[in-house]
Amino acid sequence: MPELPEVETVKRTLNELVIGKTIKSVEVRWPNIIRRPTDLNQFKTRMIGETLHDVQRRGKFLLFCYDDVVLVSHLRMEGRYRLDPEQDPIDHYTHVIFHFTDDTALRYRDVRKFGTMHLFNKGEQWKHLPLSKLGLEPLSPELTTGYLAHAFQRTKRSIKLVLLDQTIIVGLGNIYVDESLFKAGIHPLTTASELSEAQLERLRKAIVETLSDAVKLGGSTIRTFVNSQGHMGLFQQQLTVYGRAGEPCVHCGTSIEKIKVGGRGTHFCPLCQPRGLENDENRIDRRDRKR
Repeated sequence: MPELPEVETVKRTLNELVIGKTIKSVEVRWPNIIRRPTDLNQFKTRMIGETLHDVQRRGKFLLFCYDDVVLVSHLRMEGRYRLDPEQDPIDHYTHVIFHFTDDTALRYRDVRKFGTMHLFNKGEQWKHLPLSKLGLEPLSPELTTGYLAHAFQRTKRSIKLVLLDQTIIVGLGNIYVDESLFKAGIHPLTTASELSEAQLERLRKAIVETLSDAVKLGGSTIRTFVNSQGHMGLFQQQLTVYGRAGEPCVHCGTSIEKIKVGGRGTHFCPLCQPRGLENDENRIDRRDRKR
């Protein structure tokens, strides 16, 4: 599933391609993607004549901001937008088409049909699901050690599961949680409420650095992700633990392990990411000895 860096990359690309275009008609070939309104004809007619002014991102959601309406789109596993000339052929994986007045079309293609679209009157998108219960943006100044301490203080869940919770911090998925925890030297099964202040600060920095680096490189192409111009992300070339089970750790040479946490495949280095505060305080010394 595309995470924050991938969705941010799509957002930036769409802002280069479709701003200022006006919708002539909307074609829906797979109605289940449209979640709001439930009346499909209302969805299609409401958008006719609307001009696109901005594409924003909130967590893993894209927000298409028109004159009077906002379309909230989630790509899920395989969703992809592409701007094509009207005359180009349409394949059977293209499920929603926004026809523009300049004879181009923004096509939503989704092999697995898991994506969703919600249409709101402008301003109402923040009052309702799927946006109303989202947590903090990880690249905002509000992500502080104090925020993390407060958010984690009463939970008994592992830090891996807490970081995947979109009501606490948005945009993080399996890839970037594993990478951030490795950078911070925190074991994924550590109970979030037991993290020390030093661990929380390392984690905050790791999240910001990991996501910022991934955004610069256009995200990670692990399976089929490409941006709206067909370009792949490059951050997968810098992954340190995700997808590297059995390979040597880039820091200490210990074999990367893979376990299941909440049903999610989870990668970590058992030496660089020890469990427990006492082990954490000695992690650098033990890593150096391993070398």
